[in-house]
Amino acid sequence: MKEAKKLKQAFTLLLCLALSLSLFLGANAPAAKAEEQPQIQIDDGVTQPVFSYQDAIRETVSIEAPMDSDGDGRRDRISADVIRPKETETGLKVPVIYEMSPYRAGLNNISFHDVDTELNPVKPGKGDRRGKPSDQGWTPASSGTQTATRTGDDSPRPFPGYYDNYFVPRGYAVVLAEGPGTGQSEGCPTSGGENEVIATRAVIDWLNGRAKAFNEDGKPVSADWSTGDTGMIGVSYNGTLPNAVAATGVEGLKTIVPIAAINSWYDYYRANGAVVAPGGYQGEDTDVLAKAVLTRDHPEVCTDVIDSLQNKQDRPSGDYSSFWAERDYVKNAGNVRASVFAVHGLNDWNVKTKHVARWWDTLSRQKVPRKIWLHQGGHQNPFSFRHDEWLTTLNRWFDHWLYDIDNGIMKEPMADIERAAGEWETHRNWPDEKARPTLFHLETGHNEGAGTLSLHPGHGHPGDTEDLIDNPEQTAEQLTADPQSTSPNRLVYLTPELKQPVRLSGTAKLNIRASIDQPAANLTALLVDYGTDTRVDYEAGLENTGRRICYGEGVPGDDGCTYLYKHKTHRAPFEIVTRGWMDPQNRQSASRSKPVVPGREYSFRWDMQAEDYVFKPGHRIGIVLIASDHDYTLRPSGGTTITVTPGQSRITLPIVDGRRAFKP
Repeated sequence: MKEAKKLKQAFTLLLCLALSLSLFLGANAPAAKAEEQPQIQIDDGVTQPVFSYQDAIRETVSIEAPMDSDGDGRRDRISADVIRPKETETGLKVPVIYEMSPYRAGLNNISFHDVDTELNPVKPGKGDRRGKPSDQGWTPASSGTQTATRTGDDSPRPFPGYYDNYFVPRGYAVVLAEGPGTGQSEGCPTSGGENEVIATRAVIDWLNGRAKAFNEDGKPVSADWSTGDTGMIGVSYNGTLPNAVAATGVEGLKTIVPIAAINSWYDYYRANGAVVAPGGYQGEDTDVLAKAVLTRDHPEVCTDVIDSLQNKQDRPSGDYSSFWAERDYVKNAGNVRASVFAVHGLNDWNVKTKHVARWWDTLSRQKVPRKIWLHQGGHQNPFSFRHDEWLTTLNRWFDHWLYDIDNGIMKEPMADIERAAGEWETHRNWPDEKARPTLFHLETGHNEGAGTLSLHPGHGHPGDTEDLIDNPEQTAEQLTADPQSTSPNRLVYLTPELKQPVRLSGTAKLNIRASIDQPAANLTALLVDYGTDTRVDYEAGLENTGRRICYGEGVPGDDGCTYLYKHKTHRAPFEIVTRGWMDPQNRQSASRSKPVVPGREYSFRWDMQAEDYVFKPGHRIGIVLIASDHDYTLRPSGGTTITVTPGQSRITLPIVDGRRAFKP
């Protein structure tokens, strides 16, 4: 009887253990289920679209930034739209592709500064005598043309752009945030100022658990679905902010993809002391841009901030100052931890090539992992005209840096350069390592057409001079045409016809000996390719090929499809390859204006915009000197005479193989 009782007790214990195990397994069923949910799939070194875009989670959060830029006594909150795979609700953690933009709520209609104004000699801090904006106020934006709009039903709401359609199915979250003072974000815009950098960084801090955020009901929300690894991307202003934040060394930012991006706002609105506009936006400045993007509710709270921008940007002198140093990200490039994939148009006269050149050169010295595309277009996104290669490369780039996939992208040549429309070359680096500073001498043309540009000193008298008279009403293109004709408003110096191709790769620099008959003037140099050829017509933009492709899954209002484009081309007898400007009052330093004594000779040294260009056999390299550049500099009434001494003037061109490139 005792043995039977013991057996019964043992059986009961085993039954209890079995029941407990069953209950335990049942309680942990979701974990087992999570293991069955889709995981990222990698084929040929890239993630594949295995997650549902339609079912993705879409939410809006307000992220608290450690600043109070609108002075209301509380920290600014930055609005961000988030889209992520639904599986992130059940344990999947994903990296983030992140874009910060001030443009999502559209732009206000703003008047620009008057550029048809005299160049009076100035002393820093003595008031603006170079023109004031004709309208000190702004009109609120009428619509949010770039926001992630809500639909009126239960359909998934569309997000702008292509990042979400393409990358969410591949296992990424996409975050689209609004800059301070724009759209639903609090604070004030400052055209690249410190508060914009702090706000942009705050989103990365939230993704890494270091900042607070709140949902639309005001409840705290965390990014516990995020690995914290973040890649930033954007075009123009949207590409500028990744550079700025990378220069802070923020933890969690693994890579950036700046496209047509600013790296120094001084180089965007100034050049060697001269007030210079971004191409197509004569009269724009930091205050104008801030007013344009100030689309938040109650914009009047930012009046003092805008007034401060107008004062501190200092159009009177054009000098580099602490205001511009705050907006110069290159000086902090030593803090960059993220890899960099830079893209820029060699014909981008909005965000000029000096931006990418300075940034790239500094990153190179810091040995930052990097890649660069240089195309023949203007202020454009390669998504439009090199679509397939762009998405494939971007996919591999983000996979490598955010998912740690070894797909070989970092073993490839660093530089892709578009030489002609649709014709690309790869190079180990940029500028070309074989480029050598090559000195060219100017020789007078004795007012009988063009002078000479030679590798050897001229045979004329070193004291010979030539005059040019400022005529701001004529464009640089008009003054550059027909180089052998006589014009009082420009000086031209030409090489003989080239016997073989000559490649320029890098930044040209000038040293011009001259006197000016007025105490203030503009100085402009143009490097020109003379020779009829088929070239990219970057001013005409892109041409729709009629070919429509789909790059990702869509939802109502966003089908994930686009038309493909190509560069427009034209036959032209010459092309302005690059330009450079300076204010003679800044001949010693961009930070300090010094009066010009009329009639006294000075050596004026300044740089041009970086380039990579091949001059073809039979063409001629030309240097054209003018005063005001109608489309870029301030435009005085004209008549100022600049007297150049060619025999004491030089230009240094970065030529691949240097002087040897000109051997017959």
